[in-house]
Amino acid sequence: MQVVETQKQYCTPEEYLALEEAAESKSEYRDGEIVPMTGGTTNHNEIAGNFAAYLKFALRGQNYRVFMLDLRLWIPRSRTYTYPDIMVVQGEPVYHENRKDTITNPMLIVEVLSKSTKNYDRGDKFEFYRSIPEFREYVMIDQYRFKVEHFAKTSEGKWVFSEYDSADAVLALSSLDFQIPLRDIYERVNFEEIEE
Repeated sequence: MQVVETQKQYCTPEEYLALEEAAESKSEYRDGEIVPMTGGTTNHNEIAGNFAAYLKFALRGQNYRVFMLDLRLWIPRSRTYTYPDIMVVQGEPVYHENRKDTITNPMLIVEVLSKSTKNYDRGDKFEFYRSIPEFREYVMIDQYRFKVEHFAKTSEGKWVFSEYDSADAVLALSSLDFQIPLRDIYERVNFEEIEE
């Protein structure tokens, strides 16, 4: 998802949730600030859909849940509500304040990068994600070229970075038994498409 820069609005988490329930479009909440989000491009949608479909199929019958796009994540330490493109939960989701639209315990998060969000996704947002105790793996997918950035947390608590940048490269997750060639992630993606 892309974030739109507009006049800043400040409110409590409760006010944000009430506004979000009535809103026609989604917004993030960042410690009092409401940040409107725009819809994604067709490439963004293809990439997220491809990754989620392969992942969901690979994890069938196992104790994992794969969620996409519309499920909100609450990060207490940074007081942030956000909508990751894909989240995986081991076992059952832990709901924030019993809200079935907001979880707190993803082990894996996947973001499809856009020009307007890539710096935030790589920087502050990744820092916020790392405060989640269950969080062990982060995948960032460029929608404009073959490029995947992958961070995996070791048993010692260190984050190890890997980068993949060709159609033949294979992303292998460390916390799940899952591998995917980049050509499958980018199936039907048109790099010539211009972002609105």
